[in-house]
Amino acid sequence: MTKVAIIGAGISGLSASYYLTEGNQDIKVDVFEKAGHAGGKINTYRKNGYVIELGPESYLSRKEALTDLAKDIGMEQDLVRNETGQAYIYANHKLHPVPPGTLLGVPTEIGPFLTTSLLTPMGKVRALLDLTKKKMPLYTDISAGRFFRNRLGDEVLENLIEPLLSGVYSTPIDSLSLMSTYPNFKHQEEKYGSLIRGMIKSKPPKSNTKKVGQFFQFKNGLISFIERLQEKVTAQNVNLNLNSDVENIEKAEDGYKVTVGGVDKFYDEVIITTPHFQYKRWFDDKELEYFKHMPATSVATVVMGFDKSQVINDIDGTGFVVSRNMDTAITACTWTNKKWKHSTPEGKVLLRAYVGRPGDFVVEEKSEEDIVRLALKDLNKIMDIKGEPELQIVTKLKNSMPNYNVGHKEMIDGIQDYMEETYPGVHLIGASHYAVGLPDCVKGAKETADKILQNQ
Repeated sequence: MTKVAIIGAGISGLSASYYLTEGNQDIKVDVFEKAGHAGGKINTYRKNGYVIELGPESYLSRKEALTDLAKDIGMEQDLVRNETGQAYIYANHKLHPVPPGTLLGVPTEIGPFLTTSLLTPMGKVRALLDLTKKKMPLYTDISAGRFFRNRLGDEVLENLIEPLLSGVYSTPIDSLSLMSTYPNFKHQEEKYGSLIRGMIKSKPPKSNTKKVGQFFQFKNGLISFIERLQEKVTAQNVNLNLNSDVENIEKAEDGYKVTVGGVDKFYDEVIITTPHFQYKRWFDDKELEYFKHMPATSVATVVMGFDKSQVINDIDGTGFVVSRNMDTAITACTWTNKKWKHSTPEGKVLLRAYVGRPGDFVVEEKSEEDIVRLALKDLNKIMDIKGEPELQIVTKLKNSMPNYNVGHKEMIDGIQDYMEETYPGVHLIGASHYAVGLPDCVKGAKETADKILQNQ
């Protein structure tokens, strides 16, 4: 019988335990979680008719790994798509619609791009020079900032692309690894000699079908998915150990010794799903030094519920992101009651603001009350809010967003090769490696489980 230890009971750890034990009696899985609950960053507030995400809000529906798992565990009927609506960028002290015919701010159509209010005439002319510029030489990696500035200019980068990317990767744009995050943009430029030309050529044909939201949620919140997954793995004889801190991992004969609460346990395989800054507790190899210095951004979500009479917001849309040229504490805001109908009781308005940029210390240094005050001050520049919120929840996620700096993928590839050679049977997975989204975590967990099962 193969014995597997999984460290961390977030979505990666639970998913790996599910795929390892689904229909398999010849494997024993122990999951160790330092906290007193499973789910990691996922946390949902469910009270008085509210269903509010305090961590990750949703996931991209086109990334099917999480949806496939939801179907496997009987939750397909619980999936809900977001309401469609205009998205905005707050720049130059006003809201501007994200121009149609753009993908993450990169033009896929010329017409809407030329009429957007986000850019000056000179900014638009500069962007169109991409059609005549030579391809950028690329030998290993490049920052997204350098690439997009070269192709489209500063204005497009700072007013369009960076605000949209910052919601996914909380990494400074001029440090963010292009090849770890959006290599397709470089591939299009290479193939067609121009980024804009490549985006136009590769754009799928327009469909006559009704536009649907691009994100999935669960009607009882993301935590309901974690709860069901936890039930499933427990029924599959996975031992889920909460409040269990792994103190040491070391090689043993034919496997690994894992020390938990002063007790030594022996396993054939170990899957580690924790944030990367935990690795130094168990490994001191110079080849893993990268993880000791790999930065992570602290962010906070600020959820505020109001009576409908308190908020005047007739803007047709689901939210906005903020240009870095604006002096605001918030980086984005979702009009949650408009985006997710199931989240908010009738007659209420729910706003979810995001605070925390790379390099600032608002999340660490400010109290929850101060963060609410800063968020309200910024939101009042954009809409009319009367009085104090009836409900307010601040969730600080310290060092929660791993930074994928230039060279990240190459470093991770090298570390994975080193682990396979030096620590065969130890698997490092999760958001610190190849992708940060929830479906990416599920996909990585399944691939790791499949690899272990194939080697049984």
